Amino acid sequence: MLRVMTIDDYDQVYALWKTIKGFGIRSVDDSREGIRRFLKRNPSTSVVAEEDGKIVGAILCGHDGRRGCLYHVCVDPAYRMRGIGKSMVVFAMEALKKEEINKVSLIAFTKNDIGNAFWKEIGWTKRQDLNYYDFTLNEENITAFIQ
Repeated sequence: MLRVMTIDDYDQVYALWKTIKGFGIRSVDDSREGIRRFLKRNPSTSVVAEEDGKIVGAILCGHDGRRGCLYHVCVDPAYRMRGIGKSMVVFAMEALKKEEINKVSLIAFTKNDIGNAFWKEIGWTKRQDLNYYDFTLNEENITAFIQ
């Protein structure tokens, strides 16, 4: 079952993130308060997948009024290859369309072979025509990678 993510899902979603090898979790942005802020700004676009009362997949999805973005797309390894990821992506994209968002982007780490194969398989295009730049405003927002 797919449904909109709420802050009440935080503990289960965070626990799921901790099981995903290679996943990057930010100390500030991915804290309960950081996710609460994100969901307050984007109350209807993030999604969780539940089976047997357990969250087995999640996507943080938001937009700035012009472009949507998917973050932290993940499915519990025991539940992969069943269409859950693709269904969640469709759910999030439909939510963005309702908010009149016409383009969606995401970032996948180059070392994330499983994720990159997934995006290619479901028809997303890897951009070759641009460079992605970052500027860190908060040095305390450290990314820890799950081993």
